[in-house]
Amino acid sequence: MALIRCPYLDAHVELSETRELHIAESHPDLLPEHREPEVVRRSTRFAGAWLFSRWYDAIRDGKHVVVVIVSEPPPADRHWVITAYLARRLSGGEVTWKRG
Repeated sequence: MALIRCPYLDAHVELSETRELHIAESHPDLLPEHREPEVVRRSTRFAGAWLFSRWYDAIRDGKHVVVVIVSEPPPADRHWVITAYLARRLSGGEVTWKRG
């Protein structure tokens, strides 16, 4: 398992081998280099989920890379990557942070 430092959450985020394999098989062009978000949104569909995204012109004629992180509040205080996907446009979720 990899631990990735997330300044936004001020915590380490777990990326298990199982999740990394799932992402690599479903979207091989996402890992490992696409990890710096420009927008963070709270999911409206799933409590405790964050949507980290960034636009890339070079991926399939322009797409957002979206990484979904689930956060478990204290006392567990655990954060882990559940999935990642490509999106033509972003929809839903409350924007909580944007890169300046």
